[in-house]
Parts: sequence; structure tokens; C-alpha cells
Amino acid sequence: MKKSSFVAVMLGTVSGMLFALGMCMALIPEWDAFQPGVIFGCIGILLGLITLLIRRRMEHKEPIHISGKTVLTMIVGIIGALSLGVGMCFCMVWGKMIEGIVIGLIGIIILLCLIPLTKGLKA
Repeated sequence: MKKSSFVAVMLGTVSGMLFALGMCMALIPEWDAFQPGVIFGCIGILLGLITLLIRRRMEHKEPIHISGKTVLTMIVGIIGALSLGVGMCFCMVWGKMIEGIVIGLIGIIILLCLIPLTKGLKA
């Protein structure tokens, strides 16, 4: 394993755990920790962005250039993840199984569309 990959895995794991813990703190009412949860979540997001910058620098890659394709990819990813999450909420929280499965499958299909969007189609 390359040094840059190891550093990225470690920092990515820590940032993911901080983000997940922050979201749990903010969204579980029994914990009564909304404000600290938002802070933990923001620290997790910030550490994730720092991880991206560190890894690119360690591998001597150019910084990410924001283009129309990059913005479209981000929007498609966000919409896909949100629809998958809404489908799971329909199933597990609101008890509407059929609607949840349909919305979740739509989210999965949208997320699968990211593969040709980012890698392209080759013959």
C-alpha cells in the first residue's frame, strides 16, 4: 500500500466517523446534542476535504478544476444519495414499503449513472 493511500484511508476513516457521530448527535432527540452534533459533522466534512487535498498533493496531482462536468457530477451524486435515503426513510420510518423500494431503486439507478458520467463509455 502506498503511503498516500494509507494516509487517505486513515484520515478518511476519522472524518467519516466524526461526520457520522455528528449526524447521530444532531438527529437523535434522546441525545439532546444538536449543536455539538452540527459542530462534529462540520469538522468531519472539513477533515474529509483536507484529506482530499493532502492525497492529491502526496500523489503530485493537479488541484481539482471546477467545471460544468464536475458540478453536474456532484449534483447527480447528491440527488442519487438523497433519493436513496428518502426511500429508506419511507421503508423504515414511515412504514410505506412499496413507495420506499421504488424511490430507493430510483436513487440506486441515479447513483449508477455516475459511472458513465465520470469514466465515460468506451467501445
